[in-house]
Amino acid sequence: MQNLSKLADRDLVAAYANDNNDAFDVLLERHQQKVYSYIFHIVKNKDIADDIFQETFVKAIMTIKQGRYTEHGKFSGWLTRIAHNLIIDYFRQEKMENAVSADDEGCDVLNRRDLCEGNIEDAIVSTQIDEDLRRIVMALPDPQREVLVMRFYRNMSFKEIAEATSVSINTALGRMRYAIMNMRRIAAENNIALAM
Repeated sequence: MQNLSKLADRDLVAAYANDNNDAFDVLLERHQQKVYSYIFHIVKNKDIADDIFQETFVKAIMTIKQGRYTEHGKFSGWLTRIAHNLIIDYFRQEKMENAVSADDEGCDVLNRRDLCEGNIEDAIVSTQIDEDLRRIVMALPDPQREVLVMRFYRNMSFKEIAEATSVSINTALGRMRYAIMNMRRIAAENNIALAM
């Protein structure tokens, strides 16, 4: 890892694309403070900043591993753009969730399905989705299932997951990436619709 720390970002990206996981650890260490500070400065909430920060690096990992990363400027700028887009997505989602007004002519608040209590059909569909998801998660290899459960059901950060499983953050992120890919594959093979 000592020799890797002397490499330029583009060389580290190339090394990581060729399965040198230590190269990504160097990139993460090199850029995490700047990216996290940028996110936190905008969202001003530690939990949200942690989530967006982690999602930024998951997207970076997936893009590099899928061979879709093309260097147009500095790596740090690319990471910041990913973070910026995720921040925008977060605020859009937040705005959409809170944007219900009875004053809108096209909006009948009293006749909106999403604002109503659930009915028996909704309960059945929800139960079926839960069962399908549980079966898919149980079909994952143990290390991937472990990371997925810790992240989504126990709300642990990737740093906490790495410490709990005695692996690097990069390995934890990679296991999550493969878990999501495998879940999509299993769902497709069984004609189950997943919103991932």
